[in-house]
Amino acid sequence: MHNPLIVALDVPGREQAIRLVEKLAPVVGLFKIGSELFTSEGPSIVKEVLSSGSKVFLDLKYYDIPATVSNAVAAATRLGVSMLTIHTSGGSKMMKEAEASAIATANQKNIQPPIVLGVTVLTSMAAEDLDEIGINSTPQRQVLRLAKLAVNSGLRGLVCSPLELEMLRYEFQITLVTPGIRSADDSKNDQKRTMTAQEAIRAGANYIVVGRPICAAPDPRSAAERILDSIR
Repeated sequence: MHNPLIVALDVPGREQAIRLVEKLAPVVGLFKIGSELFTSEGPSIVKEVLSSGSKVFLDLKYYDIPATVSNAVAAATRLGVSMLTIHTSGGSKMMKEAEASAIATANQKNIQPPIVLGVTVLTSMAAEDLDEIGINSTPQRQVLRLAKLAVNSGLRGLVCSPLELEMLRYEFQITLVTPGIRSADDSKNDQKRTMTAQEAIRAGANYIVVGRPICAAPDPRSAAERILDSIR
């Protein structure tokens, strides 16, 4: 059965991460390893989470010249991750080479290629943030523009905020991964475009990414189970 729940291991080090993995592995689809944990622990934390039988979403948002991103994607594929992220603003050549690298490397190792997910507009950004960096557009228009570029470049998935889900699901039949998931009474913290898990799944998300509402809960497993119950 498809499990859409991705738990973000947004913790500073191995001890906290593995403690969460041990508690949550039976009820979680994937664990997301981002910049903080990966920078602290390196590839070894990916290998350790994988060794528990869990799947890994490596969220490092590669953004560089095409050759560098291609090599990074190959390295992530060899690690055995199931998903990874790149910035769509790197352009079509970068995205095409990233996707080709994931598939070629996976074929060499006779494994399933990871889904290379395009990141369009960060969920922390609103219209005024885009304007500040010289983009005269709403988040939705910018998301759609970059999403079309990503799909035309061959990517099989996107990361998007909940508020762009219906638009992207209408436009594309690809994997949609959605952070910014909160319960109705949770603090939004630094996420500006949020929804509940149930709302996001109904809007078309294939996967939802949840961090603080699970990891900071007194009982993380019970919190994860409540979220799963709300979308089943």
